[in-house]
Amino acid sequence: METKNTKVGTLLIIVAACFWGCMGIFVRKLTAYGFNPIQIVSIRVTLATVFFFAVLLFKDRKGFRLALRDIPLFLGLGLGSVLLFTVCYFSAISIMPLSTAAILLYTSPIWIMLMSAVFFKEKMTKRKLIALALAFAGCVLVSGISGEGITLTGLLLGLGSGIGYGLYSILGTVALRKYSPYTVTAYTFLIAGIGSLFIADPKDMSDKYIASSDHAWLIVLFILTALITAVIPFLSYTLGLRSVEAGKAGIIATIEPLVATLVGIFFFCESLTVMSAAGIVLILCAVVILNLGSNK
Repeated sequence: METKNTKVGTLLIIVAACFWGCMGIFVRKLTAYGFNPIQIVSIRVTLATVFFFAVLLFKDRKGFRLALRDIPLFLGLGLGSVLLFTVCYFSAISIMPLSTAAILLYTSPIWIMLMSAVFFKEKMTKRKLIALALAFAGCVLVSGISGEGITLTGLLLGLGSGIGYGLYSILGTVALRKYSPYTVTAYTFLIAGIGSLFIADPKDMSDKYIASSDHAWLIVLFILTALITAVIPFLSYTLGLRSVEAGKAGIIATIEPLVATLVGIFFFCESLTVMSAAGIVLILCAVVILNLGSNK
């Protein structure tokens, strides 16, 4: 049977996926103010860095220390995972249908499971493979089966988002062997935030903010974007990785498109199709199967 810690870890990953599923609300609102996808990424990760270091100061002051030999690991987490995945995903959304971008993003459990088998020797059990197949099929149905608008650039961006997303589980698991979740998230986002400033055109971002007549509301929106789409979910996911295998965590996180679909229905009056409903059922089945007690 699963231990109490594993059950708590599973719940934390579900919480993270639910918050990530709300990302579309904030992306759409900031886009309406003229911010492009890369600038939204920069706002998100830079402000999240401030919150993560505040949490680190409160929870683990000794966690500010990093060994020099571990800097490449955090560069991989910040640039190769968080920044890569968000820039690729938000850019893919801008040049191809959202449904297609979402399907490509959620190839991540496949990459996680393959990388976990290579680096952590995690077993490719029948139950994991069945759950993986159900989760991916569910994501395809929830997102909508569409091949429209696919270009080589779009395909590479979509696959890049999935690989970058999956890489967080792998590198995060390695980092958690030595550092607390608070240290891992703080330094990951610090590096991602610094990297984002080189590609987001900060002057243009400042001009757009100054040109707006809703300065106070924009500040609130910036803060909520950082908290709800980055701080809470990444901290929850990283805490969950302490007791849940990376491959299993990746499959559980496929709840995100399910939540995104519900957000679309309730916030943007989008319709729930029969395929989307079937996809939701498949994703829930995958999570239930994955979390059933271990076979004797």
